[in-house]
Amino acid sequence: MKRSMTLAALALTSTLALSACSDATDNSDTAETVSTTTATSENNETQQENTTTADDGGHDMEHPEDGGPPPEGITEATEPTYPVGSEVILTADHMPGMDGAQATISGAFDTTTYSVSYTPTDGGEPVTDHKWVVHEELVDPGEAPLPDGAEVVLDAEHMPGMKGAEATIDSSTDETVYMVDLTTEEMTMTNHKWVVESEIAPAQ
Repeated sequence: MKRSMTLAALALTSTLALSACSDATDNSDTAETVSTTTATSENNETQQENTTTADDGGHDMEHPEDGGPPPEGITEATEPTYPVGSEVILTADHMPGMDGAQATISGAFDTTTYSVSYTPTDGGEPVTDHKWVVHEELVDPGEAPLPDGAEVVLDAEHMPGMKGAEATIDSSTDETVYMVDLTTEEMTMTNHKWVVESEIAPAQ
């Protein structure tokens, strides 16, 4: 009788020990799974943030080095504040390195200038509040100025996917608009389109 009770006690003790070991193993596996899932999620978020940053930066640097001639039909300014050849300081921040850069005026024009939002035709990410396009860079725009919210088609080629894109007018200005040549640490550009007069200061 005592022997049977002893064997039963040993069996119960072994069962409890095995159960405890099993629980510990399961908890360890669960902890490892949670840790792996968390690390994977954090890595994915980091990669996504890096991709977004790279895309934004890439878009800023897509302007061509030579912006080319002004569009057909645009009117040259007769008495611009900054005549062609003037040395100026840019206060616009359309792209990295532009704000504070020294530039030379390569063209001055009287027209209506627009900020637009559009989706590139090459599958790129939507662009919001792009500064600037002039009235003469729109397809069959009608009379200027167009109202905010007007739907237009772009004929400009300031960056890939712009020409032919459907766009919305965000705002407009009748300030004198300029083409400029500039050199920064990031780029050298000729006939950059566009900066408006309020984005320019006299060179010191």
